[in-house]
Amino acid sequence: MAAVSLRLGDLVWGKLGRYPPWPGKIVNPPKDLKKPRGKKCFFVKFFGTEDHAWIKVEQLKPYHAHKEEMIKINKGKRFQQAVDAVEEFLKKAKGKDQASSHNSSEEKNRRNSSEERGKQSAGEEKRKAGLSEGKLKKSTGEGKKRASSVSSERGSKSPLKRALDQSPRKRGRPPKDEKDLTIPESSTVKSVMTGTVAGFKWPPGVSEPAVCYQAITKKLKVCEEETGSTSIQAADSTAINGSITPTDKKIGFLGLGLMGSGIVSNLLKMGHTVTVWNRTAEKCDLFIQEGARLGRTPAEVVSTCDITFACVSDPKAAKDLVLGPSGVLQGIRPGKCYVDMSTVDADTVTELAQVIVSRGGRFLEAPVSGNQQLSNDGMLVILAAGDRGLYEDCSSCFQAMGKTSFFLGEVGNAAKMMLIVNMVQGSFMATIAEGLTLAQVTGQSQQTLLDILNQGQLASIFLDQKCQNILQGNFKPDFYLKYIQKDLRLAIALGDSVNHPTPMAAAANEVYKRAKALDQSDNDMSAVYRAYIH
Repeated sequence: MAAVSLRLGDLVWGKLGRYPPWPGKIVNPPKDLKKPRGKKCFFVKFFGTEDHAWIKVEQLKPYHAHKEEMIKINKGKRFQQAVDAVEEFLKKAKGKDQASSHNSSEEKNRRNSSEERGKQSAGEEKRKAGLSEGKLKKSTGEGKKRASSVSSERGSKSPLKRALDQSPRKRGRPPKDEKDLTIPESSTVKSVMTGTVAGFKWPPGVSEPAVCYQAITKKLKVCEEETGSTSIQAADSTAINGSITPTDKKIGFLGLGLMGSGIVSNLLKMGHTVTVWNRTAEKCDLFIQEGARLGRTPAEVVSTCDITFACVSDPKAAKDLVLGPSGVLQGIRPGKCYVDMSTVDADTVTELAQVIVSRGGRFLEAPVSGNQQLSNDGMLVILAAGDRGLYEDCSSCFQAMGKTSFFLGEVGNAAKMMLIVNMVQGSFMATIAEGLTLAQVTGQSQQTLLDILNQGQLASIFLDQKCQNILQGNFKPDFYLKYIQKDLRLAIALGDSVNHPTPMAAAANEVYKRAKALDQSDNDMSAVYRAYIH
């Protein structure tokens, strides 16, 4: 295939790492985001996502020429939403072009009309000037010269024409209505990425970029705050490197529950070497088929892997996993790394860190904020604390499983922050349920209440999803009710330890306890609604 010339502003299909081709637009990068060295590349903003990245020219194809080909290859819902976003963008751009063309035509007509009037005006001025000159023959030559000069100036160029000559368009600056359109943003492209697409070939070189007026807001960055915490958004290094490069370290993973299953799946998709273990061994089968290795015990996984992650339900499960028979501690040797992703209290995680480090191991706590869907989509938020070097060693893993990771300092900080986050979430969920039931008993439409909330400042995916669960009576777990109640209990205890009141969390906790008494423990947290109707 002959080389295709690309430039800023062009719509393209871009291939990022192991992800399938995705529609995007070549744009100007943020000023402080340096271009990678090596092969020629363009900065691409992807439609239907919040992703933007440096993409090598051989991984770019013109959008229109390959649209049909790509639509046949990809059938995912999010992919279709991205294509729809492109079409909407093109529709708006076409509308603006037509409006601009119409305005230009009208402007030309007005200019021609004005010039015609100017000519007529000039002829009239000359006629009047001639009459005046005849009547004023006795006037001085200087007076004649002045009258002739004024007449000539008026007739040579109309006021409108002079204004047009001084317009921004004449001087080379773009008019306001020609500024680039912003690209719509949505959820991440990761949720539909399931490996490479066979038979996809890319063209070679491209031309130098042209001028672009579109400004791109930099969302992906590494920042040091006054508190000393660090936020590393996962897509940042993807944007710089063009793809996620999996670590060459052997990865272990213990616990394949709602969260762990999605995490392992994404680690495997991104090319990591993973060994898995679960208390119920049958849950490992699916991941073995996807390329994972099977560990017989936690100790075996830790001893054969460089970095072992664990994600279990509560403090007791976390301690049993490390300290129990054939547990993690038995596999720890100097240099072995253990990352606990469970949501537990600070005392528990501090105890586990001490025993791991005492054996020469390295420890990092990294609880995650999210739910099953976000875990499957690789969009978790990771809160880490402990060994900073280990945090950096986990970079490619965190990129695969989450959209953002935060390093919060010493061990215990992540546990505290995670409990506070879940305390807020759990209290909010209870308030949502309370509002829906109050609407029902006062004769108000619950659907109308949701519609109103979705149009206001509280609008969010969380609010909409949980309300829909309640309205449809669908309480399939995305985040177990028993676990959010556990987190509320631990958050209240955290407040008690520093003599800080948590009355809102305490009230919400009681409602969840009632829901548990109604046998809702293994349902989604939105099942707290049933505590209000029984």
